[in-house]
Amino acid sequence: MLGPIVFLPLAAAAVLAAVRRMPDGVARWSWVAVTVAELALVSVAIARYDTPAGGGLAFEQQVPWIPSVNSSYHVGVDGLSLPLVALTAVVFCACAVYALREDRRPRAQAALFLFLQSVCLGVFVAQDLILFFVFFDLSIVGMYFAIAGWGHGNAARSALKFFLYTFMGSLALLVGFIGLYLAADPHTFDIPELAAAAPLADSPVVGGLVLAAVLVGLAVKTPTVPFHTWLPPAHTDASAVGSAVLAGVLLKLGTYGFVRIAMPLLPHAWQGWSWVILTIGIISVLYGALVALAQTNVKRMIAYTSVNHMGYVVVGVGAAGIVSGGAQARELAVTGAVTQMVSHGLITAALFLLAGLLQDRTGSYDMADYGGLAKPAPRYSGLFAVAAFASLGLPAFSGFIAEFQVFTGSIGATWIAALALPGILITAALFLRAVQRLLTGPTAGRSGGFADVGVREGVAIGGLLVLALVIGVVPGPLLDLITPASQTVVDLVSR
Repeated sequence: MLGPIVFLPLAAAAVLAAVRRMPDGVARWSWVAVTVAELALVSVAIARYDTPAGGGLAFEQQVPWIPSVNSSYHVGVDGLSLPLVALTAVVFCACAVYALREDRRPRAQAALFLFLQSVCLGVFVAQDLILFFVFFDLSIVGMYFAIAGWGHGNAARSALKFFLYTFMGSLALLVGFIGLYLAADPHTFDIPELAAAAPLADSPVVGGLVLAAVLVGLAVKTPTVPFHTWLPPAHTDASAVGSAVLAGVLLKLGTYGFVRIAMPLLPHAWQGWSWVILTIGIISVLYGALVALAQTNVKRMIAYTSVNHMGYVVVGVGAAGIVSGGAQARELAVTGAVTQMVSHGLITAALFLLAGLLQDRTGSYDMADYGGLAKPAPRYSGLFAVAAFASLGLPAFSGFIAEFQVFTGSIGATWIAALALPGILITAALFLRAVQRLLTGPTAGRSGGFADVGVREGVAIGGLLVLALVIGVVPGPLLDLITPASQTVVDLVSR
C-alpha cells in the first residue's frame, strides 16, 4: 500500500505542473481531492495494520536500487512511523482546504505542496538510509520555495536562512550515514540490518563521533537549542499553510530520526550521550517557553513554543537512553515522545492557521494591535482559545496525554528530567496572556470589523482540533499502535 500513499501526491504534482492553462479553481480543488484520497488510503492502511511480531515492519517492500553500495528502495511502517504518516495526511488535507481561496499562483502552490507531502511521507516510510536522506533533503528544497514564493515580509531572507541551516545539518547527517555504512560488515545502508548488527557497539569513540554527526543533522531540523535560530523568522515570514506544514510535519522529520535511526542503530553511543541529550532537551523546554513569553508577535510566540514542545520529545528520548532507569519508565518516555510529535503537529498547525488569519484580515501579527476579538469574531475567538488550551496541555486534549507520559517516563528514569516541568507553567502563562490580549476586553485597534472564520477555515482548523480532542479523550488506539514499537526501540538501546 505504501507505493500509492507516497507517490500519488507526487504524480498529481507532476500533472499540475505540466498543465499550464488549468483554471485556478480546478487547481485548488484538485489539491483538496488528492489530499482527501490520501486520507482514505492512509485510513485503509491503519485499518489493515496488524502489529508485526518481533518488532518487524508492516506493508514492507524492498527492491534493489543502488547495488554497488547495497542500497535498496526499502519501505515499511510500524508503530513509530504509521502515526506520523497519518499526521502528514491530516495536516496537508487541512492546508489544502484552508487554501481554497488562495489567489497567488494556486496551481504552482498546489503542485509544490503535493510534492512536499510525498517527500515527507517518504521520510516516514523509508527503511534505507540513502532513501531516507533523499526524501529528507528534498523536503528542504520544497519548503524553501514554499517560504520564498508565498511568504511575506523578509520571506526571501528567511527562506535562505532556513535552507542554509537545514542543508548544512543534512550534510552532517550524510557524514553520519556514511560512517554507519563503513562500519557495517557487510557494508549496507539498510536500517533493519544496521539495527540488528549495531556496527559500532565495540568502538565507543567512533560511535560517539558518528552519533554526533547524526544528532547535529537531526537537531537542526527539530530544532533544538542552539540550532533553532532559523525557525522564528521562517515561521514569521511564511504563509499560514507554509507555517502549518513546517511546524506540523517537517519538524517531525528530525525527531522521528532520533527514534528510527540514532537510538536503534547506535545504542551504546546513545547510552553514553543520553545525559547530554537530556540536558539539551531540558534547556530547549525552558528556553523556548521563556523566549515565547517575551514575544509580542503572536506568530513568533507560537514558533518559540515549537522549540519548547519539541524539547519535550528530546527529554523523552534522552531519558530512554539512561539504562539505570526502569525499562517500563523508558518505554513510557518513548511512547510519550512519539505521541507528542502527533499532538504538536495537530495543535500547532491549527495555531499557525489561526495566526495566518490575522495577517490575511489585517496585515499584522502584533498582539498590541488587537483587543476584544471575542465580540466581532466569536468563532475565531473560540477556536483560538481551544487551540491555546490544547497547546498548554489541558486535560482532555492530546497534549496532556503526551506530556504526562513524557514526564512520568522521564522522571521514572531520572529525577533530573523534573527540571523541565516549569516549562509547562510558563507555557500556560504565555498562552493565557495571548488569549487575554487578543480576545478579551473592549474591541480595539484592528479588531474592529474583523471578519470571522468562514466555512473552509473552520473545517480546516476545527478538524485538527477535533482530532486533538479525540486523542485526548480516547488515547487507547493511538497508544496501542505506538507502544509495541517503543518497547522494541528501548530493547535495542538496552542491549
